[in-house]
Amino acid sequence: MNTNCFFNYHNPFHSILLSKFKIISNKYLSLDNNLKLHSFIVMDKIRLNVIGVEFTGSQSGAYVLTLDESEGERRLPIVIGGLEAQSIFFSLEHIKPPRPITHDLFKDFAEIFNITVKEVIINKFHEGVFYSILICSSNDKEVSIDSRTSDAVALAIRFNCPIYTHESILSAAGIVMKEEFPGKQDRQRSEIHELSNELKELSLTELESLLQEVVDNEDFEKASQIRDEIKKRKRET
Repeated sequence: MNTNCFFNYHNPFHSILLSKFKIISNKYLSLDNNLKLHSFIVMDKIRLNVIGVEFTGSQSGAYVLTLDESEGERRLPIVIGGLEAQSIFFSLEHIKPPRPITHDLFKDFAEIFNITVKEVIINKFHEGVFYSILICSSNDKEVSIDSRTSDAVALAIRFNCPIYTHESILSAAGIVMKEEFPGKQDRQRSEIHELSNELKELSLTELESLLQEVVDNEDFEKASQIRDEIKKRKRET
């Protein structure tokens, strides 16, 4: 049987059928390509952990948020503002301020309306700036929302959801931390030991007052040590 005889290109009805067939074929070809792209993105995702925030010492008052890959040695340093650094620190250290800050308010609002943040993806790095999306779900509906990376990380900690990025971003902006000089490590240990001894001399009330003071001054490393001492005291009582 000659299948070429099935379509008569001069027959208007056959021409319409052929056009419809091409539209449907292209639609499913496009869908297949999108599915392949989606699968590639899912496979390409690299899980990140939050290490902490640290003051850069610059006059601009900027902080560095450091993330590292779960299964690797690379770290991703991201420059953020003081308010976002404070919010991330509060959440990491489980410090509850007297009044809810913006990210706490967002979480409370989302939970009331049955919205959850499933994951955060740092999906773009352009001219030194990181871009992120929030993958949110509500009532079986899933949407992605553009976000600043500092806000996205602050929310990820509060929603206890994973943070991901892509290999292309880690390759472009990730760094492998080299071992620090022994002299610097010794000085850091000495400073921690001295602070620890000073904190032991303070009462619990004095520690809580000092914690609020160093948080107001955005000295998050010292605040973390004071917080640990407070937790230790409360466990012992």
